[in-house]
Amino acid sequence: MPMRYAAIAILTLAVLATPARAAPPDLHDGWRIAAPEAVGLDPAPLAGLAAAIARGDDPKTTSVLVVRDGELVYEAYFGEGGPDLLNNTRSATKIFAALAVGTAIRDGAIPSQQAPAFAFLADLRPFRNDTADKQAITIADMLSMSSALDCDDSVDASPGNEDHMHPQPNWTRWAVDLPTLPNYARDAAGYGPWRYCTANAFLVGQIVQRATHTPVDKYIEANLLRPLGIVRQNWSRSPAGEIMTGGGLELRSRDLAKVAWMLSDGGRWQGRQIVPSAWAHAMLTIRRRSRPDQSYGYFVFAGTYKGACGPLPVWYMAGNGGSQVLMLPAQRTAIVVTRTNYNVPGTSLQTQDLLEKYVLAALPCAARPRR
Repeated sequence: MPMRYAAIAILTLAVLATPARAAPPDLHDGWRIAAPEAVGLDPAPLAGLAAAIARGDDPKTTSVLVVRDGELVYEAYFGEGGPDLLNNTRSATKIFAALAVGTAIRDGAIPSQQAPAFAFLADLRPFRNDTADKQAITIADMLSMSSALDCDDSVDASPGNEDHMHPQPNWTRWAVDLPTLPNYARDAAGYGPWRYCTANAFLVGQIVQRATHTPVDKYIEANLLRPLGIVRQNWSRSPAGEIMTGGGLELRSRDLAKVAWMLSDGGRWQGRQIVPSAWAHAMLTIRRRSRPDQSYGYFVFAGTYKGACGPLPVWYMAGNGGSQVLMLPAQRTAIVVTRTNYNVPGTSLQTQDLLEKYVLAALPCAARPRR
């Protein structure tokens, strides 16, 4: 085993061996460190987490991290996971496309999320299947998964299903040429029907790239990753080299936690405003009902999970394989669970069960006031 990976393995085992009452190691990567009890967490539920994963309750879980009031207070790795591993959490990283819109609005490159989306893609005219509904699509429509594009990743026959995109040589060309939904209509709040559509998130990245005149990966790295102290990442690309902003950005678990905590804390990281507070609030505002027990903001889900003393409102990013990145602003808490149980039904519910039994059960009942 190469020395680098041997060191990671040793550190992973050390983290796993750390009692639930102890603080994570300080890796000097920007995190303040504390023990769970120091920030009001009950270590008893956390102590059962490793045993549950060892039993196989949540197959292919690779990491669980908990942040409380800006301090990393719990960190454990399993299986192939480790503090230096770049995780592919699939769709969980759609969130970066929404964050990039916020910084582009701040910088004046995009006037607002209500701007017409296809106006930024004019270099690709003429569009196939061009309709008035296509021209009326706003960036907000794409961010809220309610655009007029005939696109639904849960329906195999949908023209815009993500699986139809991957074989295409040029994903942007394919996406702008998609048809629009027949009989598309907006509700009283101005939103169309909700359908999960990765093409929306991909096109948002292309819009940011054109609006800022900067490759979208470089723009996100400069305005989001580097200010968060994130120095290692791996982007997914199309056959033509287009950056995939619909998921697949690989990051360390600790760096995913930075993003979650930054949004939970109103767009701040270590006292610095990374994205405008108004934009962080806009992202974590319910726009559409996505299913009876779930809602949606801007590329982030909202739901209710069980805590020790009753239901807890949570915002979360989720990806194929069972990964979830949670934000609980009222609890001043962020949580990362990475898993690689790809293409297996029910993984999201497994992760929710793990969170409810062993992590959310450790949170105190009272909301935590902001420091």
